[in-house]
This record gives sequence, structure tokens and C-alpha cells, in this order.
Amino acid sequence: MKQGLKIAIGADHAGFDLKEALKPILEGAEIKDYGTYSTESADYPDFAHPVASAVENGEADFGILICGTANGVAITANKHQGIRAALCWKPEVAEPARSHNNANVICLPARHVTVEEAKEILDVFFNTEFEGGRHARRVDKISC
Repeated sequence: MKQGLKIAIGADHAGFDLKEALKPILEGAEIKDYGTYSTESADYPDFAHPVASAVENGEADFGILICGTANGVAITANKHQGIRAALCWKPEVAEPARSHNNANVICLPARHVTVEEAKEILDVFFNTEFEGGRHARRVDKISC
């Protein structure tokens, strides 16, 4: 993990265990955990909005969101201007999410990836740079 990186993280009840398992591998980064803090039923927008807002307003460099399928958190986060939330279920999806789409929030499906797979996905996501060039032109057309 890159030293000094600011990461906002959040999950609903389905993603709580994966969130907790991933936090130790984020050592070296400054982590702000927006919850949830248990496996008790919780609504994913209650965590996706604060994480997306933290990235949107520059309090965090990147966000990590986790729910059962990652669809709910991705849909919610992408409502925010300047957020490019990507649902990533394997490293081969995480790489172009960063290199081509300049994703700034990664969404992990807790019910469909193991802890080890999630660690590998995050490693690729955080160690891939945006390529710019023709991709920048496309990314610039995303916001409404």
C-alpha cells in the first residue's frame, strides 16, 4: 500500500466481515472507516454516500465500498459528481478500471470474492496508474 494514501472505506452488513479482513492490508494508508460496525442489518446507501462524499470533496484519495453484490454501493456512489465507482470481482477487471476509467472508488462483492481474491484485487487497483491519453478524453465525458 502506498504510504500516506487517504482511503475512505464502508460496507453494509453483508460486507462487514470482508471490510474488517481487508483493513490490515491497508497499513501505510490513512483509513477512515464509515461503517457499518457489525453484521446487524444495515442499508448500503448509509455507507456509500459518506465514502463517495469523502472522495468527492478531497478528504480521501480513494474509496472502498463493499456489499453483497457491490451493485448497490456502486449505483449509489456513482450518483456523486466526480465519482467513478467500479464494481471489481477479479484483478483483470480492477486493472482497466484504474488504467482506462480512472476509477476512484472500488466496489467489492463480498458474497462473490474470497478475502484472498479481494486482497489481490485491491493490490492491482491501488498499484495501477491512469493511462490518460485517449482514456482521459472519455473520462472527461462522464460527468453530467
